[in-house]
Amino acid sequence: MITRYALFEGKVKDGQTEAFRAAVLDFILPKWKAFPGALDVRVSFTDARDDGAPEIPMILAINYPDLPSVEAALASPARAAAKAATEQVMARFFDGRIHHHVTQANEFPL
Repeated sequence: MITRYALFEGKVKDGQTEAFRAAVLDFILPKWKAFPGALDVRVSFTDARDDGAPEIPMILAINYPDLPSVEAALASPARAAAKAATEQVMARFFDGRIHHHVTQANEFPL
């Protein structure tokens, strides 16, 4: 299985935390859930961080069964819609950037 993470590095604009969370759930999440081949899409909000670490108030994670599924999702029209929704929310509520991270978990029979 492959998990692709989008780490929101930065901070939510002052007084906009609840509006940001609502916009993520209403506008961003449904667009990312429309990705072909996505097994699971989830978002987690965090308010705490270690000293010296970058602020990451939100993590978006999408699980795929394999690399071809990831490549198909990234090449699909769904990506443009998800990217546009994300950029709109970022512009309104967030000061920072999105950092993408991909991990691969291989399962081996015992």
